[in-house]
Amino acid sequence: MTSSEPLFKRVAVIGLGLIGGSLACAIRRNGLAGTVVGADHRSEELQLGKELGVIDQAASTVSDAVRGADLVVLAVPVRATRAVLEQIRPALEPDAILTDVGSTKSSFVADVEAVFGGLSPLVIPGHPIAGSEKSGIRAANPELFANHKVILTPPDNVSQPHLARLKGLWEGCGATVLTMSVAYHDEVLAATSHLPHLIAFSLVDTLAGEDENMDIFRYAAGGFRDFTRIAASDPVMWHDIFLSNRDAVLRVIDHFTHDLEQLRTAIANQHSATLLRVFSRAKAAREHFSKMLSGQAYVTNNSEKQVTFRLQPGGAITGDIRVPGDKSMSHRSIMLGALADGVTEVKGFLEGEDSLATLQAFRDMGVTIEGPDDGFVRIHGVGMHGLQAPRGPLYLGNSGTAMRLFAGLLAAQPFDSELTGDASLSGRPMGRVADPLRAMGAVIDTAEGGRPPLKIRGGQKLSGIHYEMPVASAQVKSCLLLAGLYAEGSTSVTEPAPTRDHTERMLAGFGYHVHRDGATASVSGGGKLTATNIDVPADISSSAFFLVAASIAPGSDLILRHVGMNPTRVGVINILNQMGANIEILDEREIGGEPVADLRVRSAELQGIDIPEDQVPLAIDEFPVLFIAAACANGRTVLRGAEELRVKESDRIQVMADGLASLGVETTVTPDGIIIDGGQTIGGGTVNSHGDHRIAMSFAVASLRAAGGITVNDCANVATSFPGFVELAHGTGINISAEGAE
Repeated sequence: MTSSEPLFKRVAVIGLGLIGGSLACAIRRNGLAGTVVGADHRSEELQLGKELGVIDQAASTVSDAVRGADLVVLAVPVRATRAVLEQIRPALEPDAILTDVGSTKSSFVADVEAVFGGLSPLVIPGHPIAGSEKSGIRAANPELFANHKVILTPPDNVSQPHLARLKGLWEGCGATVLTMSVAYHDEVLAATSHLPHLIAFSLVDTLAGEDENMDIFRYAAGGFRDFTRIAASDPVMWHDIFLSNRDAVLRVIDHFTHDLEQLRTAIANQHSATLLRVFSRAKAAREHFSKMLSGQAYVTNNSEKQVTFRLQPGGAITGDIRVPGDKSMSHRSIMLGALADGVTEVKGFLEGEDSLATLQAFRDMGVTIEGPDDGFVRIHGVGMHGLQAPRGPLYLGNSGTAMRLFAGLLAAQPFDSELTGDASLSGRPMGRVADPLRAMGAVIDTAEGGRPPLKIRGGQKLSGIHYEMPVASAQVKSCLLLAGLYAEGSTSVTEPAPTRDHTERMLAGFGYHVHRDGATASVSGGGKLTATNIDVPADISSSAFFLVAASIAPGSDLILRHVGMNPTRVGVINILNQMGANIEILDEREIGGEPVADLRVRSAELQGIDIPEDQVPLAIDEFPVLFIAAACANGRTVLRGAEELRVKESDRIQVMADGLASLGVETTVTPDGIIIDGGQTIGGGTVNSHGDHRIAMSFAVASLRAAGGITVNDCANVATSFPGFVELAHGTGINISAEGAE
C-alpha cells in the first residue's frame, strides 16, 4: 500500500481456518486495515490467532467482532453460513461490506437473501483460488494469495465505490481480482475444481479397496500422485461444497460421464482414431492452459525413502518444550470414539504414522473422522454395532498396539476382516492375542508362527472368559477387554504385574463400567459407549529421550510440559530417580481422568542399579534410552524380567547391545535382560537401528556423551511415534541432522 490511510478501519474475519487466518494475516502485514478482529467457535484457535499475531483482537462472539466493522469476511464452512449470518444481522453496520471466501456463490447468496430478505448493494461474494494441504490457524500464511486469483461475484446493483475498496484489499494481498456472475462462477468451479476433487476422492477410494492396494500406491507414478494429492483435502469442506453446488456439479458429472463412456466404448472396440483424437485435443488444450496457470508445487511421498541420522558429539540440553501426544492414548481415542454414540473431539492427537493408520482403518470401516488438524480430531461415532465391512485389508503400518487391539474389536463384528502391516509388524507374534480370543469363540487365522496377517471370520458369537496372562502386556489385556465389550457375560483379565491402564481409564471416560479388583480388570458385554472429549497428554515415552538426555549431558536444564503421569507409565521416572537423576515434578493435575504434570530435569551423576522387576512393565518402551543412561552411569546396571523387549519392533535387548558394541561399549546380554557396566567411553561409529524408532532416537541421545560422531541408519520409522523429533532434539541442544527426510 502506498497510501498512509488503510482501506478499512475495522475488518472482522469470522472463522480462522487456513483461508480466514491467511487473509487476516495478509491484511495486517500490508496495513490494509486499522484493526483486524477475529471470531471463531474454537476458542483455542482464536487465542492462538491473537498470540501468533494473525489478528489484533479476539472477539468472544460473532456479534462483538462485527459491531463497528466496515468490512465483514465470512470464512466459515459453507453449510454453517446461514447460522452465522443470523448472528451477524443485528450487529452489522449499515455501511459495512459483507463478503465471504467460499467455493460456491449461489448458496451464499441464497443464505443472505433468507436472513436479510434481499441482496444489498454492499454484499459482494468472493472466492480466493488459493489453498494448501495444511489447515488451521498455524498454517496461516500472509503470502497465500500472492500471484493467485480472487473471483468476486457482485450483484447487478453493487455499490461501485465499495466494490473498488474490496478489490483494492485483495490486490493489496497480492492477488489478481476477476469478476463474474454468481451462476457462471459456480458452473466454472464445478468443472475446474469440484469435479477434479470428486474424481480424485473417488479414484483413491476405489483403489484403496483393491486387494493389492499397497502395491498400487507404492509403485504409482508421479502423475498419479500429482492428480490424487487433492484427495487429501478437507472431507467436511468438500462434502459441504458438493451439496451446496449440487445442480452445477451434477451437470458437469453427467457431461463427464457421457464423455468417459465414449472413451470406454472406444477402448472396448479398439477405436484408435477416437482415442488419439481425444488425447491429442486434450494435450493441446492443456498446453494452452498451462501458459495461463501458475506453477504448483506437488507434494510426493516416497514411503521407501531411507533416513539416516548424523550426530556430532557433545552439547547441553536446555529449553521449555512439549513433546507430541501419547501414542497409546491416541490409538484408543480413535477406537473408542468410533464405537461411541455421538461426536468425540480429541485434542493433542499424535499425528504419527501409527496413529494415522488407526484413523484410516476406521475410515475404511465407514466412520467419518475430521482432521487431524494440529492435533485436533473430530470423530463421528457409529455406535457399538455401526462399523461397516472394509473393502480390503486394514493396513496398520508398524503398530503392534493397533493390530492387537483391532483383533479384539473385530473378533465379534458381523463381517470378515484382515489386518496387515509393514515388514517389521509382519514379523511380530500375534498368537498371544489370537489364542485367548479363540477361547472366547473367535475364528482367527494367522500366518506361520502366529504372525500377521490376521484373518478374522465375522459373525462369531463371543463368550466371556477369565484369562490369567502369562506375561504382563497392556496390549493383550486391552485386546481382551475390547472383545469383552461384545461378549456374552463377563470377561476378566488378571495380569502378573501392573501394566498401563489407558484402556480401562478411557472406557470409563466413555461411560463403560470397568470393574477392577487388584490385578484383575473385567467388563460385561452388551453396554454402550457415549461420546466424550479427550485431551491427550504429552507422551511419557517420547519425553523419556529428553529426560535421559538432560540427565547425562553436563550443564543441562530442561522443562517438559503437560507430560502424562499415569501411574502405570512412570517407571522411567522411578528408575532414573533411583539412579540419582534430578527430576522435579511440577503442577500435578488431572485432565480427562489422566494425571499430568510438568517436569524439570537437570544434569546429574547417575549411578548404576539393579532395576526392580516391578518397574519393568511400567517402563517397557523406555528401556532402549535407559540403556544409554546406564552406559553413562557410574557402576553396574542390571535388568532382569524383560523378555517382552525381545518381541517389540525389534529384539530391543540384542539390537541395543549390538549398537552399543559398535560404539565400543561392552555389555552382557541375558535371556531376559542385560548387564551394563557404566563409565565406558562411548566412541564414534555407525549403528543400525533395524527400523526401530526407539533404537534410533536412543542413539541420538547417546551422542551427547560420545567421543566421536555417530551415524544411525534406517531411521524412517521415527515418524511413527515422534514426528518432529529431529527438529525438537536439535532445538534443545542435540547436534543432529537427518539425511533423506522429507
